[in-house]
Amino acid sequence: MAERYPDGMHGAIAAGLTELLGDQIQVRTATQDQPEHGLTDEVLDNTDVLTWWGHATHGQVDDKVVDKVYQRVLGGMGLLALHSAHFSKIFIKLMGTSCSLTWRNSQDTELVWTTNPGHPITEGVPHPIVIDEQEMYGEYFDIPHPDELIFISTFTGGEVFRSGCTWRRGKGKVFYFSPGDQEYPVYHHPDIKRVLANGVKWAAPDRAEIVTPAVVSQPPPVFTDRTLKENP
Repeated sequence: MAERYPDGMHGAIAAGLTELLGDQIQVRTATQDQPEHGLTDEVLDNTDVLTWWGHATHGQVDDKVVDKVYQRVLGGMGLLALHSAHFSKIFIKLMGTSCSLTWRNSQDTELVWTTNPGHPITEGVPHPIVIDEQEMYGEYFDIPHPDELIFISTFTGGEVFRSGCTWRRGKGKVFYFSPGDQEYPVYHHPDIKRVLANGVKWAAPDRAEIVTPAVVSQPPPVFTDRTLKENP
């Protein structure tokens, strides 16, 4: 990973956002090894959109920090969950499902197809985005039905995956985007940088509308087969 991302995954993501959005935003980074994972109350209170990339150490993320981020999303902060952040505590808490999927790491070619061409996240994005080498993510992806399906990916092996989805949680907007494995230089890809920049602009709230909920809300319910049969 250090060869592909000498400044870390966070450094590459931050550089891409700065390159495309420039003076429109102020970009800061936080890493898991910092106190409170770099997500102090002061930082979160001054953050409009949080991008979250994680991989092998999801279980080591402090639950108290997760709860703070959860409350901020409900209050209006945007969240971009990237690649294996589908298994992050915050994404699972917001979705209320296992967020499991199938995967295979064999340098697949990924084609990212736009399914919602009028959506702001797709502005300036080719159809399809071609990623020469990438880890395969495939269905079934255990997530709630997206409010908006933005992208679907296909892979060399024939698999398909809902690779770009959005949801509303409270006053906050959530965008999940799957391309971006640590073993491939995906975050240097110009079209991927464009999607992330568009996603940040879409998820950004009107700061006047951001609130801090006084009561912790419960995550969305997990529907079981029995629930569906009793409530068709």
